[in-house]
Amino acid sequence: MRERIQRAIDDLVASGDETGLQVAVLSGGTATVDAVAGRAAPDGPPVTPGTLFYAASTGKGVAATLAHVAVERGLIGYGTRVAEVWPEFGAHSKGGVTLRDVLLHTVGVPGLPADITIADMCDWDRMCALVAAAEPWWPPGTRTGYHAQTFGYLLGETLRRATGRRLSTLLRELVTGPLSIEDEVHFSVPDDLLPRVATQVAGPALEPPPPGSPAARATPAAVLPDAAYANRRDVLTADIPSGGTMSARGVARMYAALLGHVPGVRLVSPERLALMAAPAFSGVDQVMGFPTTWAYGYSPYRPGGVAGREGSTFGMIGMNGSAAWADIDTGVAVAVMRNRFAAGDLTAVEAVGRIVAEGGG
Repeated sequence: MRERIQRAIDDLVASGDETGLQVAVLSGGTATVDAVAGRAAPDGPPVTPGTLFYAASTGKGVAATLAHVAVERGLIGYGTRVAEVWPEFGAHSKGGVTLRDVLLHTVGVPGLPADITIADMCDWDRMCALVAAAEPWWPPGTRTGYHAQTFGYLLGETLRRATGRRLSTLLRELVTGPLSIEDEVHFSVPDDLLPRVATQVAGPALEPPPPGSPAARATPAAVLPDAAYANRRDVLTADIPSGGTMSARGVARMYAALLGHVPGVRLVSPERLALMAAPAFSGVDQVMGFPTTWAYGYSPYRPGGVAGREGSTFGMIGMNGSAAWADIDTGVAVAVMRNRFAAGDLTAVEAVGRIVAEGGG
């Protein structure tokens, strides 16, 4: 498997379709692949296993993991009403929204103001105030719609109010610190680690959704992530937990720990693992317009086109073509990072997924 994945990512870089790639695969907790190819910037240094990549919504899987670990520790419950810990959020008939609704994207507040700016996105208090004051698009809990940007503030402020710790602090305390990956998986990147972050290179531009459409109302063009957005210092160093910056080996280790394969670290019980990976809500996505299924904060999609047992695979894919996932039945955890920002291009992820599946994982 290691040789096949290395050849595949070398070929993608040689073809010009990729600038830099990083792949990690852990099987039963053992690192079987830690492969790199290409450069961290067009004229920059080679990618190393320690290079950090902006990974867009792959970070949502990290945020969801933090929520499940917090529940495991008794800090909050899936049925906890958000307004219990964050009273302002109860405005406009949102008082019944629970942590479970947040994880399933059923809250009904995916939208952002049309005049939102990137500076606003980096202002935690302002964004949380906007989300708290939002009127739901549908009765909470009855439909699902991708909360592309608001998910992170919803989840993050709920956890902050419940625990008294800001999200990046909680992440280090509950997840990355115990796993010794505190320098490898981030919502906000510390200043001293910024030199390790790969430069995102613009690929084909993403066509903005039609003006006035649900997708455009959810993510206005001014804050639609692209390479320039991902390279901004203020974005990289702010808590915007609908995204994240990480290494493949770091986030793969997190998923391996969820599977229970990291000695000395038990993030969640086997019973909770089964619950959080199981598909829990299906319906037409009210933002994107197509049928979708959510597990508890994760997508049940398995890259590579090889179907497994429902409720076995869970993870998240980033719009820039990064991904991280795990499979309970086979015991594998996989992550793919890239720095060519071509929205929706999953060529590398699918190629790695196929090789992993054919390799018995």
